[in-house]
Amino acid sequence: MIILNPKKNNYEHLDEKSREIMLKTIKFFETKGKQKLKDDYENRVWYADFIEFIKKEKIFSTLLTPSEYGDGDTRWDTFRNCDFNEILGFYGLPYWYTWQVSILGLGPIWMGKNEEVKKKTAQLLQDGGIFAFGLSEKEHGADLYSSDMALTPLGDGKYVADGGKYYIGNANEAALVSTFAKNTETDEYVFFAVDSKHENFECVKNIVNSQNYVAEYALQGYPITEADILSRGSEAWDSALNTINVGKYNLGWASIGVCSHAFYEAITHAANRNLFNHYVTDFTHIRQLFTDSFARICAMKLFALRNSDYMKSASSEDRRYLLYNPITKMKVTTQGEEVVDLLWDIIAAKGFEKDMYFEMAAMEIRALPKLEGTVHVNMALIVKFMANYFFNPGKFSEIPRRDDPSNDDFLFNQGPTKGLGKIQFHDPSIAYNSIDLPNVNVFKEQIEIFKELLVQAPPDKEQIKDIDFLLIMGELFTLVPYGQLIIENSKILDVEDDLLDQIFDFIIRDFSKFALQLYSKTSSTEKQMEICMKMIKKPVVNTQRFNRVWEKYVYSLNGEYEMSS
Repeated sequence: MIILNPKKNNYEHLDEKSREIMLKTIKFFETKGKQKLKDDYENRVWYADFIEFIKKEKIFSTLLTPSEYGDGDTRWDTFRNCDFNEILGFYGLPYWYTWQVSILGLGPIWMGKNEEVKKKTAQLLQDGGIFAFGLSEKEHGADLYSSDMALTPLGDGKYVADGGKYYIGNANEAALVSTFAKNTETDEYVFFAVDSKHENFECVKNIVNSQNYVAEYALQGYPITEADILSRGSEAWDSALNTINVGKYNLGWASIGVCSHAFYEAITHAANRNLFNHYVTDFTHIRQLFTDSFARICAMKLFALRNSDYMKSASSEDRRYLLYNPITKMKVTTQGEEVVDLLWDIIAAKGFEKDMYFEMAAMEIRALPKLEGTVHVNMALIVKFMANYFFNPGKFSEIPRRDDPSNDDFLFNQGPTKGLGKIQFHDPSIAYNSIDLPNVNVFKEQIEIFKELLVQAPPDKEQIKDIDFLLIMGELFTLVPYGQLIIENSKILDVEDDLLDQIFDFIIRDFSKFALQLYSKTSSTEKQMEICMKMIKKPVVNTQRFNRVWEKYVYSLNGEYEMSS
């Protein structure tokens, strides 16, 4: 079953310790129950019970401590972390958020060269600590060039830190806050670690109206020594960006979890609600909305899970994950919004009710495309890879499913963040030509026409400056590696042809939608418009296939999961 059912998934694909963590986490939430979950959410209750559970079971310690700094079960393993991401997203984004910002806070520590801080961090994780990432500022957001946090040298390896940070999750309780600053004498970048309980650390306020504590904090003459320094200069800069490279991947998984829970509520409600002498699921348009929603969730998960194989296999010679990660961040999260909107169109007013998980989903799903870089920021990154992806493929060995229990060493030794335009990819036609299905074949035609656009009518200088124009181009491009990794994973997981062809049904429609948007841009040229019209295609109609997917995959989830009360 592709969509998570916490009451039926035994996590047999994981080792014993990892399986135990997932099952205990599910038990924690099911024991808490939906009513308490919703009460805490609506009353913005800090999730101290969850933090205590994490501490008791040493979960963050096991999942977020690299092997060399822990015991036999500890490792940073993207594959198993996907499962934990999905579970937390399934039950509530606030719980996922404290995990996510701990990952970000740990990034500069594990990427740095300060061994004493690393050993200290391993112990703090053992003790149940959570962490924070002090990067963004009130006046500059995540513009690292303009950071105002100041580290002033005093001599003899001593410094003093002054300045503020803004929108920093966990900063109210973080054992360590990795803080990005500039040296006032050399103007070089620097990362250092501070304690949120230090007297010179002021937690100014919570800036959001939610269960989370997203802080504005200030350092006022905070004493720093060499023992607190994590990295300097270009290494500090690279740590900031590489940490985000690792962390933003998790947002896609949170979306997958949120959508899956919302789907169960929606299908069970609709299938048992009788209107005009028909069950809601008898209506043709409702079946289409549900089938689209299901296909999109499956696509989200197939892509994100395949992305983890590339992350675990990454090296200085193979950095393909640097394309797939922003797609997981940008595409999977916006698909999450699309799924919730489709489901909301089905259940309508029911989605506002306070005792529904869906009410949480409708609110929280909006956040994910907007964290760790906006859609526009990640799309600007994605389009840098387009030329090499289509026209300059490299040769790589096929990457298998990476479910081996190994530590992801390279993620914390990624090196410089430059040279993205030189990264090569394997030829996407390898995946596409391995499948002979009606809708996959239609999409292959669309891909070839898009490549024709890039060769015969590429964006001119003015269009390149138009972010909206590039955003649409990026959306068209993104669907190609999105479909590619879905195909790759469909082979690994033995996805049936009916479901795969149904996934490409919506991919064709989405591609046509973006082609029409590009055609409609004020600045599009006659040649571009001509090619855009050729890209607009209709999926192959197959009523029997649709009905099989509806009966076997979609309607069968009616009543399959309901959270304990």
